[in-house]
Amino acid sequence: MSEPLRAVLIDLEGVMLPMAFMTETLIPLSARRLGSYIVEHAEDEEVEEALEETGRLMGGYELDPTQAESLLLRWMKQGRKATPLKILQGLVWQESYEAGSLSCALYPDVADCLKSWAGAGLRLFIYSSNSELAQKLLLSRAASEELTSVFEGFFDTTLGQKIEPGSYRDIGERLALPAASILVLSESDEELDAAATAGLATARIARDGAVESPHRVCPDLASLNIGQ
Repeated sequence: MSEPLRAVLIDLEGVMLPMAFMTETLIPLSARRLGSYIVEHAEDEEVEEALEETGRLMGGYELDPTQAESLLLRWMKQGRKATPLKILQGLVWQESYEAGSLSCALYPDVADCLKSWAGAGLRLFIYSSNSELAQKLLLSRAASEELTSVFEGFFDTTLGQKIEPGSYRDIGERLALPAASILVLSESDEELDAAATAGLATARIARDGAVESPHRVCPDLASLNIGQ
């Protein structure tokens, strides 16, 4: 007998909101603003800790703002999902959101599906490479209604990288649920492969058209037919 579904672990980009908003708006914004933000906020605790962690990842070096900016921009270009980079990006985006210069909308099926799933008793979580702050900003500023409250928790790379099976095992332990009762939704086969290796159920969300995948493929959240 298969394990009943009890929780849904959802990625944001490509699943709940367009990936293009990340690649064409948010990442270029953080690349332009990162260096000046570090200088202006060098004494802020979150920035200090992120820069210390950046140096630690490089072998324990103490980086000045120029060196830190150069390294972080290189990581960004490489697509590296290092935790201190994601924290600093989230802070830069928060500044722009608060200034009213950023806007994006969730896919039209998202709000109704989330509310339906939560109403059916499913536990909902987000797991994104972006920081918890960035996740909450993306969700709250892209939705026309308050949706953060339907989520029980927000996981980011402080837990572990999304392509590592151990990250999903840790999530299962934290939720105190059997792995097979947790459904992972992502647009990345590599992430879903890691989740499946850890025993979690998986579904590939393919918003931009049909794709070949070893995982169940759905064009949107509504077509999953869960929580009914």
